[in-house]
Amino acid sequence: MAITISLVLIFGLVLALLLRSGALGYGSAFTAVMFGFFLASTGAAGPINNLLTAIVQAIPDL
Repeated sequence: MAITISLVLIFGLVLALLLRSGALGYGSAFTAVMFGFFLASTGAAGPINNLLTAIVQAIPDL
């Protein structure tokens, strides 16, 4: 649970920075958010979550 919240925070910050820098327009940001929203409701959500969990577990604790 903590990993999911952290990833959401990181992706949200990156998205906000891209919007502020002008590298990403509001239409593109909306498209990215909607893609993530709809991707979460597909069968791909489980394998993506498992992949991210494996990557996080592979990183040694600091």
